[in-house]
Amino acid sequence: MEITRRHLAMAGALALGGVSLGLRPTAALAAAADEAAVGQAVEALRKAIFGQEQAQLEALCSEQLSYGHSDGRVENKAQFVQGVMTRKATLKSLTLSDHTTAIVGIDAIARHTWVSESETDGKPTTTKIGVLQVWQQQGGSWKLLARQSVRLQPAT
Repeated sequence: MEITRRHLAMAGALALGGVSLGLRPTAALAAAADEAAVGQAVEALRKAIFGQEQAQLEALCSEQLSYGHSDGRVENKAQFVQGVMTRKATLKSLTLSDHTTAIVGIDAIARHTWVSESETDGKPTTTKIGVLQVWQQQGGSWKLLARQSVRLQPAT
């Protein structure tokens, strides 16, 4: 059998196609693992906010944190942690739902809905906000780099 350029081109295309097919499952598994790790970090942050766990808050947040509230305030890491630790409201519940996560290189974009019940001076309050978080891999772990929220319709 005579080997032509067409045969060589076809063999090369098949070889490259096989290599790329072999990498896709690995990349998909890595992305799924990263998405799961970001989900765990989001949940750890929720627990740390709810429980006012200062060491955990500091461990989960990047030194460059930009934390935007739904009322327009923007805080750095120190201000955010201090605000959680000295809040006047008693947080009764904090639920996150409607999670989505997208991995983009060493960054992750996480979105969710935050619903909380709190009480200040005997007055109950329900908060429902949409949250966008940007997480970044730093030193082998996911750190919150940026967060912004927007008010949603009150919880019913």
